Amino acid sequence: MAEMKQNHQTISQHQAVPPDRSTWWGRMQQRFPMLQRKRGVALVIGLMILPLFGLLGLLALRNRGNGGDGTAGIASGQQLINDDTYFYGQSEPVYPSPAMTGIGAWADAYNKAVEFVRQLTIEEKVNLASGISTSTGSSGTVNGCSGNIDAIPRMNFSGFCLNDAGQGVRATDFVSGFPSGIHVAASWNKDLARSRAESMGLEFRVKGVNIHLGPVVGPIGRVVKGGRNWEGFSPDPYLTGILVSETVSGIQSQGVITSTKHYIGNEQETNRQPIAGVEAVSSNIDDKTLHELYLWPFQDAVKAGTANVMCSYNRVNNSYACANSKTQNGILKTELGFQGAITSDWGALHAGVASAQAGMDMVMPNSELWGDKLTEAVKNGSVSEDRLDDMATRIMAGWYQMGQDKDFPEPGVGMPADLTKPHDIVDARNISSQKVLLDGAIEGHVLLKNVNNALPLRKPRMLSVFGYSAKNPDQWNYKSNGGVAAWTFGGESSYLGRDTSLGFSGHYYEAFSDIAPNGTLFCGGGSGAVTPASVSSPFDALNARALDDRTAVFWDFFSPDPDVASSSDPCLVIVNAFASEGYDRPGLRDDYTDELIRHVADRCNNTIVIFHNAGVRLVDQWIDHPNVTALVFAHLPGEASGRALVSLLYGDSNPSGKLPYTVARNESDYEHLAGPDLPEGEFEKFPQSNFSREGVYIDYRHFDAKNITPRFEFGFGLSYTTFEYANLNISKRNGANTDELPTGAIREGGQVDLWDVVATVSAEVRNTGKVDGAEVAQLYVGIPGAPVKQLRGFTKPFINATRSATVTFDLTRRDLSIWDVVAQKWRLQPGGYRVFVGGSSRNLPLNGTLTI
Repeated sequence: MAEMKQNHQTISQHQAVPPDRSTWWGRMQQRFPMLQRKRGVALVIGLMILPLFGLLGLLALRNRGNGGDGTAGIASGQQLINDDTYFYGQSEPVYPSPAMTGIGAWADAYNKAVEFVRQLTIEEKVNLASGISTSTGSSGTVNGCSGNIDAIPRMNFSGFCLNDAGQGVRATDFVSGFPSGIHVAASWNKDLARSRAESMGLEFRVKGVNIHLGPVVGPIGRVVKGGRNWEGFSPDPYLTGILVSETVSGIQSQGVITSTKHYIGNEQETNRQPIAGVEAVSSNIDDKTLHELYLWPFQDAVKAGTANVMCSYNRVNNSYACANSKTQNGILKTELGFQGAITSDWGALHAGVASAQAGMDMVMPNSELWGDKLTEAVKNGSVSEDRLDDMATRIMAGWYQMGQDKDFPEPGVGMPADLTKPHDIVDARNISSQKVLLDGAIEGHVLLKNVNNALPLRKPRMLSVFGYSAKNPDQWNYKSNGGVAAWTFGGESSYLGRDTSLGFSGHYYEAFSDIAPNGTLFCGGGSGAVTPASVSSPFDALNARALDDRTAVFWDFFSPDPDVASSSDPCLVIVNAFASEGYDRPGLRDDYTDELIRHVADRCNNTIVIFHNAGVRLVDQWIDHPNVTALVFAHLPGEASGRALVSLLYGDSNPSGKLPYTVARNESDYEHLAGPDLPEGEFEKFPQSNFSREGVYIDYRHFDAKNITPRFEFGFGLSYTTFEYANLNISKRNGANTDELPTGAIREGGQVDLWDVVATVSAEVRNTGKVDGAEVAQLYVGIPGAPVKQLRGFTKPFINATRSATVTFDLTRRDLSIWDVVAQKWRLQPGGYRVFVGGSSRNLPLNGTLTI
């Protein structure tokens, strides 16, 4: 196990702390320079002191009655586990690491990479696999990239710039802020996901970013309070798989490598990294659950051609993900035929030789365990030169596959090392992206309640606006108070990054805030945040519309109990639910916000609530209040937030978003999936998270299995019009092979016949209202021996009022199969498959049976 060290260094005032790159804390300082500043560190320490006493109290309660013998919380007869040899053998060893073969579309890139690597010295090959310098755009050394691979000038190789993240180019200037992953999922729009990815990929290219650190499909959203759920798409693997496929294809169409992450089981922030003698949490996942849920979207990303995959911080079956030979060698590189390279998350390497043998190919941002140590290991035979050759070949094959050997910008050309100093401006924004940014922001809003024709608004005479998420953040610049560069990681609205800084420093149990009270949310916090050059807040856009309509506007963004003019029509309450990398959300609701909503609703008979939510937000404290007439989940819209919201509120656009997750009535409805697993009992030093406890039954599958009625079901969303479904048709594809097991060759994504179409389902959708609009038609299938229904198709036609459209869904062998743990293949079972079509997971008016 890697030993945790922290070297405390004396610094002068205003001088950055030189980070020790050999430690996890040092690597976090490198990636997030606000932790290098004396004032920033002092701020973190100061913020830690107050919660410390509460934490000690909680520990005292936890240890009560256990005798104080150093084994607090351990049941009688149990021994505290102090050595991870206890867990040896829980993750199957798979060796050797399979070499790249250049199958399919990779043949040409593979041949070029082999020839390139043939000419390198051992040291040059090692340099390809070992990162050098890193930054976040405020105090870099080489450039502002999150990570770098050094150039090899004699080979005309200029190196790699790796940079965050999934919502746009982070921590630099003159870029756009795209909608987040959860927002894209709420749009249920495949074409829009592809357009967003193309536009985003172009900006990464212009900035000289070779490897885009995204998209995110892990976490998928097992833990409802997960701090990074907003970066990914949905807890449904099919929806996530479709959207990640479009995203990988779109970004890589611009010649930028995608690093699909975090592989695998990275479902909570709490105890994500080893610290203070406690190892990272282990995601214990059985084979069937892994394949049918968590691996599913990674498989789609591999099939789409992702040239890089990022291994995660956590342990998988008690083996660190970046040193797990089963998941990397056995599943990703063998079963899925992955041709690219596996890169570590920042600071996720805990074993040098073992990680190389287990299939990891590139370390980020750097590590004393690789570099010179890897060179030594190759020369003394601990790591074979063939394995090193394969690492270098996989890395370089991605470079050739994306065409980065031809006319690609210099790595990091638009990523200044220090944005506060004069630098050449590289404006990555493109006019063609403006429609994508606005449409993407509009379609990810979900209308959940609308009574008494509260919406759309029709030139109201008086409008009152309340809530802390209506206005722009109080501050938007490179440097923030106390030396904490909140701008670079989405902390502007959340106490200038206070909580995110604490989370990144490994303080998982602080009194984190549920909300970001200092302004509206364009994204969540952490390395997935975005720094757009210009933004539109809800109040900016509302006030502009009010000027055009000659509407009187009153507002109060600060008071918990504001004055409410009784003649206002309507009253808008614009609030949020914040989440960030580094810690999990403390709750799914908060008293301050709920009391503000009730206060306004008690005084205004047309109260419309808008939430910018980085995940599930419970609403039962006020949703049935007679004066709460409308509710919109606005998610994380990116830079066009205000313009998108006003377009919807005033009826210029018709809401078409649907929930990509389930909203419960009570937190207890999620049972143990509500929050993260904590160190306890004999595993206090080795936290365990048992995914097999629920298997594939998360989100709506959990609610269906337990017969729990949600407040708002998965796939639900209202429109200003109505739709009806009719004429279901189910047909088996002529000539389709329905043998139980696939027989095809392995290519990218697995056996090729997994994607053979077995059956087709069609239905008619009619717009029965008076407004043109888009409807997300959803197909669910009940597979024998599996959840009662699982999403297996969706499409989003735009239908004019009184008109109809035919929707068609293809069902592949994989869509209808279960994972056979004995055969180690996807099994298509003979028998009857229930088929459902409708507008949400619990509104499925059409149903029939497909017989295999």
